[in-house]
Amino acid sequence: MDVEQIRDDVRSGRIDVDRLVELIVTLNERLRRANEQIAELERKLAARATEKIAEPFSLAAEEKRQQARGRQRRKRNRPLRRGRISTADKLALAVRTEQVFPADVFSGVVAASDCKLSHARCVWRLENGQAVLVAYEIYRGPRDQYGKIPGVIGRSEFGLEIVLAIAYQVYVVGLSFDKVCLLLNFFQGLRLRKSQVDALLHRLARHWEGEFDVLCTLLANSAVVHADETSWSIHSVWAFLSEKVRVLLFGVHKDAATLQAVLDPATFEGIVVSDDAAVYANFTYSQKCWAHLLRKAIKLTLLESANAEYRDFADRLLDIYRAARGVQRDGRLSDAGRDRKVAELDDDIVDLCGPAWCAELPPTEGPANDYRLLCNELMRLMIQRQLFTFVTAAPVTTPSGETTPVAGTNNESERTLRGPALARKTGRTSKTTRGARRQTIITSVLESLRQHLSQFTLASVIREVLQWSDTGQSCFAQLLANLRLRVPATSILDRLLPVPCG
Repeated sequence: MDVEQIRDDVRSGRIDVDRLVELIVTLNERLRRANEQIAELERKLAARATEKIAEPFSLAAEEKRQQARGRQRRKRNRPLRRGRISTADKLALAVRTEQVFPADVFSGVVAASDCKLSHARCVWRLENGQAVLVAYEIYRGPRDQYGKIPGVIGRSEFGLEIVLAIAYQVYVVGLSFDKVCLLLNFFQGLRLRKSQVDALLHRLARHWEGEFDVLCTLLANSAVVHADETSWSIHSVWAFLSEKVRVLLFGVHKDAATLQAVLDPATFEGIVVSDDAAVYANFTYSQKCWAHLLRKAIKLTLLESANAEYRDFADRLLDIYRAARGVQRDGRLSDAGRDRKVAELDDDIVDLCGPAWCAELPPTEGPANDYRLLCNELMRLMIQRQLFTFVTAAPVTTPSGETTPVAGTNNESERTLRGPALARKTGRTSKTTRGARRQTIITSVLESLRQHLSQFTLASVIREVLQWSDTGQSCFAQLLANLRLRVPATSILDRLLPVPCG
């Protein structure tokens, strides 16, 4: 369209006003449609830039999709060596041979001369920091009783010390199977495949499966339990930390039903240290996390740094918490004296939050609404006696003999879940319920052993676990018997993660 020509036509009168208005309306309509098309294209481009593909797009995944469409599968190059290494070849590589007799020989019931050689097995062991292959000659007694190789689970070809080292690196340190194989090969000279690591962890989980219900029973009869939860690849992961045991649940729902199965609010008589989530609202004795409350107050000062009211509020709230910790540590106070101090701390909370709470301010937006909610939360927790429970609570003692006061924060549970949360963000979590069940069992047992051992090292863990075979029960089962407790008839593990490890 020639703009100069239109301008000349308007000046000379060849185009009237109605025609000019019609032309402007037409151009505006074209411009509107063009803007709508541009906005739609920009929206599609932005969505495509941030779109995530749910399905894997690796070469192996594409080959599976091609095979599902009926395309002929590509022939793979087979390795030069096929099959397992024969027992004779393993025996030739063994550094020494040991004889294993039935238990009756050691008790004097059966003489060693009455036993016959049944078979030989080779087992990888860790000795002086190096992996060695040891041959064991298994003897059979006159009543078909066989010798049992010490420190070996079932018919495994790897000693328990190797399995425990793998479990610690995978589930406590958070290393991948590939990195565990590299470390064992580099430091101990043990060559493993990822499939072998997976099989060993699977075997260990089945071996420890019965211990999980024992841990849950001890947890339900603890004096103090720190509880927290976070999202995971499958539903959520929970952490329950007490002075007796530590239970971590992977792949379960984050709801009241899961909490009731592990820690029933109707029957639990101890103190639950947690955040102010609604799922923890029904316990008789609770301690709400002061770190959460203080972080909310500090956030207000960062959002509006020039607001003197928010700064004074955060400073006074921090002073109240510090004063509560001082009362808890003061050994000169009696129980009645601590109760009086707690009443004074309650008065401080009322002085700090009472004006905003009594005003019953309507909901607003921004920091002002956050300030209103925080004041109401502090007053509610003070009235429900969930702010200073840690001040008057008695210290707890772990099975290893360590005595610690009850914490006013839930930081320990948050630190415990930091590893699973990072694994979730980087995609290094289990994708099946079977894997979640396995991780639940192994992690709970290892972390609970940390509470029972004065020094949590590989050597101390091996000594403890080997005693379980000698005594016929674990340290958890022994503690359960000393407390005269019984595990529930229905397995908690089967209710929460109903997938067998076998």
